[in-house]
Amino acid sequence: MNELHDKTNRSLDGRTVLVTGANGGLGEQFVRQALERGARKVYAAARKPKGREDRRVEPLALDVTDSGAVARAVASAPDVDLLINNAAIAPGGDSISGPEDELRRIFETNFFGTLRVANAFIPVLGANGGGTMLNILSAAAWISVPTGYAASKAAMWSATNALRLQLLGQGTQVIGLLVGMVDTPTSARWEVPKVSAASVVAQAYDGVADGAIEILADEQTRGLKSQLSAKAEQFYPWLHEQLKFFVA
Repeated sequence: MNELHDKTNRSLDGRTVLVTGANGGLGEQFVRQALERGARKVYAAARKPKGREDRRVEPLALDVTDSGAVARAVASAPDVDLLINNAAIAPGGDSISGPEDELRRIFETNFFGTLRVANAFIPVLGANGGGTMLNILSAAAWISVPTGYAASKAAMWSATNALRLQLLGQGTQVIGLLVGMVDTPTSARWEVPKVSAASVVAQAYDGVADGAIEILADEQTRGLKSQLSAKAEQFYPWLHEQLKFFVA
């Protein structure tokens, strides 16, 4: 149990949730399971939001790379007490040695965009009792996958930890969710073991309810965490064996 947060701040019953990237595999599950767990309202945010049958779901136009769109989202959703920063991109052919413009595009969404939304909603969460911020990260934040995506998630992992300390005073629960390959359209090009989106989201919401600050959503990520204290001379040969499908 996390002693930093009051028990009343851990339930989805009656909570108001905003999910970015709500049209995707994980995003859809975050919307669906929030309703199943008793959320009062869910803002389903996406660049091109789709219609929803459930009247508790409010589609919300949001491009996280557009500061004006983020400001409009804040004005439209002043009752949010659970912010889920899920929007991200993982382009095909992504390489850490790729064109600088492409790397900037990845960072603009995955790092600057996520941080832009997080910072914009800090006063909203504070006004609604502190609330919860859940940032969807990746096990790639801890490993040497040679992609802009991995680098952007490493940067956002650091920012998530910094936000947790910054927002302690207003009682905001800041959670980092780390996971390896999730079975969504984004990961379809990789023929590797994957965890279901439903399982990841269930663990995420369990973590919200339990007052967690870090959630490791699959066995691979939990195994990786256990190796991080190893000497670099031991860790990187081990890691290379695990990532042959990325670096071959």
